[in-house]
Amino acid sequence: MSEIVTIKDISKKCNVSSATVSKALNGHSDIGEETAEYIRAVAREMGYLPNSAARALKTNRSNNIGVLFIDKTQSGLAHEYFSAVLNSLKVEAERRGFDITFISRNIGNFKMSYLEHCRYRKCDGVVIACVSFDDPEVIELVKSDLPTVTIDHVFDNTTAILSDNINSVRSLVNYIYDRGHTKIAFIHGEKTSVTQKRLASFYKTCEELGISVPDKCVKAAAYHDPKSSAVATNELLRLSDRPTCIMYPDDFSFIGGRNEIERQGLSIPGNISVVGYDGINLSQALRPRLTTWKQDTETIGREAASKLIDAIENPKISIQQQITVPGELIEGETVNRLLAVKPSPKQNRAAISQR
Repeated sequence: MSEIVTIKDISKKCNVSSATVSKALNGHSDIGEETAEYIRAVAREMGYLPNSAARALKTNRSNNIGVLFIDKTQSGLAHEYFSAVLNSLKVEAERRGFDITFISRNIGNFKMSYLEHCRYRKCDGVVIACVSFDDPEVIELVKSDLPTVTIDHVFDNTTAILSDNINSVRSLVNYIYDRGHTKIAFIHGEKTSVTQKRLASFYKTCEELGISVPDKCVKAAAYHDPKSSAVATNELLRLSDRPTCIMYPDDFSFIGGRNEIERQGLSIPGNISVVGYDGINLSQALRPRLTTWKQDTETIGREAASKLIDAIENPKISIQQQITVPGELIEGETVNRLLAVKPSPKQNRAAISQR
């Protein structure tokens, strides 16, 4: 086994003091950049690795952040949207010298709370994504002294990285309306703050456009669950005055809706138009290509890691923020342009008032 390379070994090789080597390896600015780069190059060549235990003693940090990710559908890292977010988070964390640890309630057969697991793994902070945010153990973690960043949920005392759920739904509804549709159904996910924002935006946009939304055209399902979306799709297609376009909670859930539509001998978009949400790669591999809203997973993950590490490294100047990350509409081939002339919002409201 090769010997461990120390700072003293590097200082001898470079003919500089151990203090100068330490400053170069830790990015201090009071030595010349040329000297610092030379020292780092020698350290790499010699196979130097920092001693994490010694670093922890010196900085009082482990350089380890926790990630709390509990997916109800148990798809884990096969969940394409969240896996993309978490990969971006990991890349940014590693770029800044941090490792990540997934947090759970179990270590072997030993039960512990999320906060206890964070303490056990000596996490400097934690990113919380895709959990039940009203879980007492999640609330305990958020209220602790650990720096915390949440994804798509706002607590009073944490920084939150938010997808633009309001403007995204507004854009989708306007796109559908511009293609002549006024009978729009919405299948939404389970009750979360994300769902509440999307639903509110859906109703508000439809009201602004003068579109009537019967209760029977709004169906509950679950995120990332094709089975529940298939059931909701079946209920919508059985309506005597069925919608001309269905909005799905996410692209993966749409697969269930697509299967049900095909089972009933209908075609997309010939007989029924559809839109998804998330913009996962699968949505563009389908034929016809799915019209959907692409969330910016790279920015969401990067910002979550960056803001958490900022709070860990500079706690005295850390300010809680709500950062909204915009996305973009991907125009596929699943929303038919109706032949009928699109009525104006004023005409829609007039028609509704006469019923």
